[in-house]
Amino acid sequence: MRARRVLLSTALFSLSLLAALSASSCTEDKQPPVENPPEQPPPPPPPLQITNPVLPGDYADPSVVRVGDEYWASATSSEWAPQFPLLKSRDLLNWEQVGHIFQTPPEWSEANYWAPELVVDQGRTFVIYTAKKKGGPLCVGVATAPSVSGPYTDRGPLVCQELGSIDGAMIRDENNKLYLVWKEDGNSRGLPTPFWAQPLSEDGTQLVGEKKAILMNDVPWEGQLIEGPHLIKRNGWFYVFYAGAGCCGKGCNYGVGVARSKKLLDGWEKNPLNPIMKNNESFKCPGHGSVVTDTLGRDYFLYHAYRVTDSVYAGRQGVLDQITWGEDGWPTINSRRGVGGQVLAKPPAWSDEFTTEMMTQGWQWPNGRKPMTSISNGVLTLAPPADRAMDMMGGVLARSSPSGNYTAVAILDRTGLGAETAAGLSAFGDPENAIVVALRGPKVELWRRQGNAQQLVTTVDAPAAGDTLHLRVTARTGYLFQFAVSPDGSTWTNVGGDQNGEFLPPWDRAVRVALTVGGAAGASARFDSLRITPE
Repeated sequence: MRARRVLLSTALFSLSLLAALSASSCTEDKQPPVENPPEQPPPPPPPLQITNPVLPGDYADPSVVRVGDEYWASATSSEWAPQFPLLKSRDLLNWEQVGHIFQTPPEWSEANYWAPELVVDQGRTFVIYTAKKKGGPLCVGVATAPSVSGPYTDRGPLVCQELGSIDGAMIRDENNKLYLVWKEDGNSRGLPTPFWAQPLSEDGTQLVGEKKAILMNDVPWEGQLIEGPHLIKRNGWFYVFYAGAGCCGKGCNYGVGVARSKKLLDGWEKNPLNPIMKNNESFKCPGHGSVVTDTLGRDYFLYHAYRVTDSVYAGRQGVLDQITWGEDGWPTINSRRGVGGQVLAKPPAWSDEFTTEMMTQGWQWPNGRKPMTSISNGVLTLAPPADRAMDMMGGVLARSSPSGNYTAVAILDRTGLGAETAAGLSAFGDPENAIVVALRGPKVELWRRQGNAQQLVTTVDAPAAGDTLHLRVTARTGYLFQFAVSPDGSTWTNVGGDQNGEFLPPWDRAVRVALTVGGAAGASARFDSLRITPE
C-alpha cells in the first residue's frame, strides 16, 4: 500500500513537472523575438586630399563633367589657339590634356573664346561656348560630339545680342524641357547683366520660344555684373552657381554666389550668405566654375582663382573644393574661407624633346597666326606664316607658365639658320607685348615689344663654338625676368640685365614661354628641346 502511494506521488510530481515545463515553453514561444539593433548607415567617404591648384597655369572658367568613372574638363583659351583644351582625369586631382574642342576656330567666329560649358544630356554631348562673331558682338555658340572625347562639330551661334551674349549653360526645367541660360553682357555698356533662360530645340542646336530674365545683379558685392551661370538640380531645387564683380587683372574682386528656386523661370532667391567664396591669403578672385558629383556621391566645385604669389602672371588657375550641403539646403564651400586644400608647393617640371612626329598636347599660338611646324629626328622646325615672316616674332609656339617662378631653357640648332633670321625664346604676353632673347647671325639680341612698339635693349656676341645655343629665361614673382645664353648649358652669359615685364599679361591672360622665329623671308628655325622648371 505504501509503495502504491509512493508511486502515485511520483507520478503526480512528474505530471506537474511536465505541465510546468510545457507552460514555460508556451510562455517562451509567445515572447517577442529579440530585435537586432538598427543598422547604422555607413560613414561618409573621406574627403579628397586636394592640393590646389589642380590645374596649374592659365585655366580660366573651367567646366567639368563625369562620364562613368572618368572626368572631363575644358577651359577658356581666349586669344590662343587651338580653342578650348580638353582634359581627362580619373580622380579630379591629376589631369592630362588629350586634345582640344576645336582644332580650327568656328568659321563664324574671330576672337574671345571663353567659357566652354561641357554638357552630357540624355547620352548626347554638347559644348556651349562664347566667341565674338566676325564683325559682330559676342555670342553663345554650341557644338556637338558623339562622346565627350570628340570629335566636336560646331553648330553655330545660338544667340548674339547687341550688348553681347556670353557664358551659356544648358539645363532641363521641371517639365524636362531643354533650356539655354546665359548672361547678357550689359556691363560692357554700364548696364545690368541679366541671366536669360530660353527654350532650346530638343536637339539643342537652336533657340525656340521666348526668353525670360531669371536673375540680375542687384546686391552690392556683385558690383557691375553677375556671370558664369552653372545650374544643377538637387532634392527638388534648381541651383545656379555664379560669379560676381570683376574677374580679371590686378584690380579683380571676383566672388562666388549661389541662388535657388523650385522652378527654372520663377521664384529665384539668392543665398543670404553670398558670396560663399572670396579671397584668402593664398588665392584671390575665385569664381566661374562648375559642379560635378564623383563616383561616391560627393559634390565638388572646379573653378578658377589667381594664386597670390603668382599674381596675374600665371593666369587664373584651376582649383577644386568639396561642396557641403547644409540642413537648410544651401551649399557652402570650405566654410566660406576661400580656396581650400593644401597649396601646391611647386608644379612639376615639363619638357618636350620632340621625340614624336606629332606635337605634344598643350602647345599654343596666337589666334589667326598658326605657325608652320614639323618634327623629324628629335628636332622641331618652326616657321612663321608667310604673311608674318618679316616680323622677328612672326612665328610663335608657346606654353602656359605654370607659376610665377620658373626657369625655361630652349636648345636652338644653329646649323642652317639664315643670316637675317631671328630665332629666340620669349616671355610672351601677346603679339604686341613680349620680351625675347634671339640669335640673329653672329649676335644675340634682347628686344622688348610693348604696345607693339619695339626696342632693342642690347646686343652681345654669340658664343663662337658649337652647333647649338642654349637660350634661357628666368622668371621671379611672375614679372621680373633675366635672359641668358650658353654654348653648352653650363657656362651662361647674361643678356640685358633685369627686365620688368609688368606690362606683359593682357587683361584676361597669363604670360607664356614661347619659341619664336622671323625677321626674314623664308625664315625658319630648328629647336632640339624646351624645358620649363618651376622654382
